Amino acid sequence: METPKFPPPQDEGEKQVLAKLVEIQDKLLLRKLDRTTYVRTQDVMTLYDETTQQVKRLNEIRSGKSVEENRVDRVVDSCFQLLSLFFMTIGRNNEAPAAYSLTSTIKRLLDHLTEADLFSAKDLDSMSHTLEHLSEIVHDSSSDEPNPWLEDLIASRIERCRASLTKLQKKIEDIAEPLRPTAEKLVSILRQMAMINTKSKFHPKDIHKFELQLKEIDEMRKDGNFVDEQGNVLQGSDGVVSLLKRCQLYTGVVLERGGKFPDKWRPIYDVLISIRNDLDKLSLTQAWSLRETDLYDFQRQLDKIDESRVDGNWLDEDGQPAELYVQRTLLYLIRRSYGYIYHLMISSEPVSEALLPIYNQLQTLKRCLLEVKNSGGVSSVRELYPYSMKLNSIDNMRVDGKFMVADDIPEGQGSVIGLLSECFELNYELRIAAEDAASRAQTPDVR
Repeated sequence: METPKFPPPQDEGEKQVLAKLVEIQDKLLLRKLDRTTYVRTQDVMTLYDETTQQVKRLNEIRSGKSVEENRVDRVVDSCFQLLSLFFMTIGRNNEAPAAYSLTSTIKRLLDHLTEADLFSAKDLDSMSHTLEHLSEIVHDSSSDEPNPWLEDLIASRIERCRASLTKLQKKIEDIAEPLRPTAEKLVSILRQMAMINTKSKFHPKDIHKFELQLKEIDEMRKDGNFVDEQGNVLQGSDGVVSLLKRCQLYTGVVLERGGKFPDKWRPIYDVLISIRNDLDKLSLTQAWSLRETDLYDFQRQLDKIDESRVDGNWLDEDGQPAELYVQRTLLYLIRRSYGYIYHLMISSEPVSEALLPIYNQLQTLKRCLLEVKNSGGVSSVRELYPYSMKLNSIDNMRVDGKFMVADDIPEGQGSVIGLLSECFELNYELRIAAEDAASRAQTPDVR
């Protein structure tokens, strides 16, 4: 917050706005830390309204003026990042404010993919789909929202992301169709080696297997190029050859380093390893342990480390840039962590955290019932008793058709009730099939 890049405002009105926004930010941070009670919609909406009022006031103060970005902008961003994650936490994923944090993460990812010049069609397809979904949310929200400037802001962020995405997609399209699987394979190899390079224990044999794969790909070339069956050089051959050489060079560097990282860069490396590992654990236990606002701290840590670079690299205490190996290793860890955050955000269910325990139980029940159905069903209705009892116990928790928490009606009722109905339907299908089978077994075969 206090970096020279973001100086304090000079205008008296902006100073007052800053003071109010810092107060709101503190409330959001305190609420984020409080896990004794679930986050209520009314608490979030009150702070959201307070934030938008201050931003409206800020826009009025700045109207017609040319203003340098200052600390007010930084705190506004911080407040909306938090509010965006709070909207996900309360299950309002399909409203414009929830898109704010996700567009920030996508922009970071696209910038890093562009910088590294290392990406796959799968990376781009996922983000393209997400941006399309966010556009629909913003479009649907704009008619009801009393603060259209927020929709305009998010829409412009989406368009900037799309512009970056289009440039990356063009690079993939410039590679001939037969050569694209090879390019994808090389991207995968480089990423897997980067992951091995950052493991707590380094085993050279893990890298040697990729050496063999790279050798096989290298042997596919003729006269140094990738060619078709007629011997014509395939479009994009130069780029794929360059990627192959990059993989081969990296293999040698990783084996030479043997998993050892320079001591003077160890503090930043250890922080990034810790973030990456924590996010990895969250991705495995997300449904049961993640509150979306937890991602804020990870985002801010990563942003701070990423923004501390000078001309794309980190400088040591003497002002000397990090060597290429250090730079690429740290950038890999940052990209990997942003990737985890993106995955956790798009996997967020539109259900309030108050209803998540019920929702998760129903998800588990649905998976079990589908597994039973796909494996041939049950031999008797009695085998369905545990499922039926659990479904009825969940259904009996409803009050006037809704799942209540004290006097509150948490967001996500439709999703939970829809999932409950699916489970009842599956259970009913299995019961009917079991009864039919039992009936046929009891009917004498008269010939």
